Amino acid sequence: MTHTEIEVTAELVRDLLRDQHPDLADYPVSLGARGWDNQIWRLGDDLAVRLPWATESADALLRKEHTWLPALAPSLPLPVPVPQRLGEPSARFPRPWIVTTWVPGEPADRAPVTRGAEAATTLAAFLTALHQPAPEEVDTAGRGRGGPLAGSSEWVAKQLASATELGLIPDPDAVRALWEDAAAAPDWAGPALWLHGDLHPANVLTADGTICGVIDFGDLFAGDPAVDLAAAWILLPDGTADRFHAAYQPAPEAATLRRARGWAVIRALVGLHVGDAGVHGRPGGKATWGPPAHAALRRLIATAHR
Repeated sequence: MTHTEIEVTAELVRDLLRDQHPDLADYPVSLGARGWDNQIWRLGDDLAVRLPWATESADALLRKEHTWLPALAPSLPLPVPVPQRLGEPSARFPRPWIVTTWVPGEPADRAPVTRGAEAATTLAAFLTALHQPAPEEVDTAGRGRGGPLAGSSEWVAKQLASATELGLIPDPDAVRALWEDAAAAPDWAGPALWLHGDLHPANVLTADGTICGVIDFGDLFAGDPAVDLAAAWILLPDGTADRFHAAYQPAPEAATLRRARGWAVIRALVGLHVGDAGVHGRPGGKATWGPPAHAALRRLIATAHR
């Protein structure tokens, strides 16, 4: 199914609630956002309805959140969208959907962090709490983010070449050197830790210049903490990554930081292409993704030259 095959409206959301969770059906319904996998509809003041709309994988991602996030959320020091109800496929809507708590704030791609020191400490505390050993039955694939970093080298080479051709990267040699160093770092040898897996600016919320919430745990999986530690360069202002790494516990090893830079390169390359597509009106584009990606590459190159 793709988003062209069914139209999600406030009326549909109300009908689904009326059929399966009638005690929630009279709350006001308004569109919150349309993401890659799901649409989010605000339900009253404190709840949200998330429905898959654009990818086949969204069904499994929602069920994964419904299974694991209620147990994880109480130990996390930031608000997250905690699943409250599960909606099953029906004649009205042939896919699962969930009701979660609503997390207030603005996505960081629209309202970037400005209070860097506070945000660095906040993000470090959040990831310290999240990065605990996961049960053995938890997914370790992570939609391509769970394996050794070197396995992404061909993809990175193609994306780097494409971004360079588009004029999006002024110093491709510096980015290539960053990637090669990261890909050569020793693999993670520790336990498979809980990971958010998708910490880009659109999935982190801000208020008053600092981080106030984390959303979209559909990519939740277990593996190398470097995947999430890349967020220091993607989310935080210049000069604050060191503060973040100092506050995160246990202190990351040098090899972990090298791999984290590699994951940050991957995240930045995605952001550059999505941002450029948004600027030029191409499908799937989001113009707000470009500036954070450019800033992240600048920070990464600066750290490599220290």
